[in-house]
Amino acid sequence: MLLTRPLCVFDIESTGVNVVHDRIVELCVLRIQPDGSETVKTWRVNPGIPIPAVVTEIHGISDADVADAPAFQGILPELIPMLLGSDLVGYNSNKFDIPLLAEELLRAGSDFDLSQCQSIDVQNIFHKKEQRTLVAALKFYCESDLVNAHSAEADVRATYEVLKAQLLRYEDLPKEVSALSDFSTMNKAADFAGFITYDSEGQEQFSFGKYKGQRVSHVLSKDSGYYSWLQNADFPLFTKKILTAIRLRMR
Repeated sequence: MLLTRPLCVFDIESTGVNVVHDRIVELCVLRIQPDGSETVKTWRVNPGIPIPAVVTEIHGISDADVADAPAFQGILPELIPMLLGSDLVGYNSNKFDIPLLAEELLRAGSDFDLSQCQSIDVQNIFHKKEQRTLVAALKFYCESDLVNAHSAEADVRATYEVLKAQLLRYEDLPKEVSALSDFSTMNKAADFAGFITYDSEGQEQFSFGKYKGQRVSHVLSKDSGYYSWLQNADFPLFTKKILTAIRLRMR
């Protein structure tokens, strides 16, 4: 793969799968430089809310394990320099890890903009090519088993190994990050959660509700109360940020 800037392979373990309400409990980032050198860092994070027992059964992280860990804001001095100037790689990251990370950054008051990072979702490449899960992907591409699944670092390593194997297996896959990012994006969204997408002319449109398929600017012009409703409703902070940016652009 041709790298012109660092690539950050990352994985998140959380309190659940709701990007609005759930929180990060473990985050691992593997930063690969264009020269091939690697740096890996794993953080345990105190989410500030209980970790459900059913979730602990999946990733093995309990309330006691993170009781003395820093809050998400406390890891930012180490996390931001690793992400700065890089592109992102994850497994199911476009649907979950990136939206959740964006929420945590906004809650922590960080102005780091993840939308400036190109993203490669290894799961989407796999689904377009083979239709499998991460465990099956590792077995299929690398002929190895995923040990310690749902440990953030184990998942990060597996994701990177699968990506490298995909690039070797499929000669038609682009080698540049930008083109690979486009290929691994199922539906391009203005926000990470997919509530605001783009129409055929590249204009933002709602992908849900009574205004589904209508341009955001048109809706906000004819129904001023809809913006207020969205801001007070249970939507991701990043979605609300994008809505505000569109509204300000209309003035």
